[in-house]
Amino acid sequence: MGTDSFNFMYEENMENLQDLQNKILTDISSAANLKKLEEIRVSVLGKKGLITEKMKTLGSLSMEDKIALGKELNLLKTTIENTLNERKQFLENQELNHRLANETIDVTLPIRPETQGRIHPISKIYEEIVAIFGEMGFEVAEGPDIEDQFHNFNALNMPADHPARQMQDTFYINNPNSPNVDDSFVIRTHTSPVQIRTMEKKHPPIRIIAPGRTYRSDYDATHTPMFHQVEGLVIDKTTTMAHLKGCLYDFVRAFFEIDNIKVRYRPSYFPFTEPSAEMDIGCRKSKDELKIGEGEDWLEILGCGMVHPKVLAAGGIDPNEYQGFAFGMGFDRLAMLKYGIPDLRTFFESDIRWLKYYGFVPLDESSMTGGLSNNGGLAR
Repeated sequence: MGTDSFNFMYEENMENLQDLQNKILTDISSAANLKKLEEIRVSVLGKKGLITEKMKTLGSLSMEDKIALGKELNLLKTTIENTLNERKQFLENQELNHRLANETIDVTLPIRPETQGRIHPISKIYEEIVAIFGEMGFEVAEGPDIEDQFHNFNALNMPADHPARQMQDTFYINNPNSPNVDDSFVIRTHTSPVQIRTMEKKHPPIRIIAPGRTYRSDYDATHTPMFHQVEGLVIDKTTTMAHLKGCLYDFVRAFFEIDNIKVRYRPSYFPFTEPSAEMDIGCRKSKDELKIGEGEDWLEILGCGMVHPKVLAAGGIDPNEYQGFAFGMGFDRLAMLKYGIPDLRTFFESDIRWLKYYGFVPLDESSMTGGLSNNGGLAR
């Protein structure tokens, strides 16, 4: 084949490339689905595709024409590949949106095959505690989970060097308005700050319980970074330690539903109460069982004491005129004791099988007249 024939082939190819590109791009844009798009790709860029076949003709051209036509073919190939990728992405998104629209799940429907949900033991314990103390005339008070150090520590007679304020126990949050570490916020380590906020807002007499979430840097079978506490506060002019003991005895007797439950109080130390004590209940411990209300063993369940005069003063109440008592206990620990739950971590694992076993039937509300946990009982 002579030079004139090579030139004729080159000119013919150059004239047709633009038309070829327009036709291929039009076909790609009109591809209605991924299957059709793949057929176009194979017919153009496959082993026997149009572009591949044209590449094979370069060997019969002169060096100058080979470079010129090869450049044009590579540009065409790149344009087609980019257009194919864009169309593929569009069709994939279109197909996904179509599937999402057709496979929508109504999350408001009950879990199948179950037709009834379960109340979590923590929610049940909350209802029981509110029901018991509500009968005693206590109000429910709430406060923020993120606290300043005054309400969480200082006002509760915890100095700056108190062990509970160290980083290993407390989650601190930087204060964007102050670089001073003493101005940083904390995720509350107890619900006691609610007592201070109540004293700041309300004049005695005060009788409240403060249930809620608390946070500490700890994690094992009996501790979790987030747990639940309830604290009680009574302030007036005549309250004594005897009133505290009577209040807590009535609580544990109603909560564990044991009329003759044994209790004892051991001297202890808390910076926000003076004198302070820990309350134990009688039990029988064995290798495989813990029985509340029987036996000669003891189990600590809460801390309590008379409100420290410095705490009263920090809350804006005159300690020379008023006095009162406070107590605190953990929801989670109470639930473990009452319902025989061995590991605290399972409370937060969202295992539907665990909840089905330990959960409660809905609408069985706890009350002192209708019953506590026996009103409906465990779902199992």
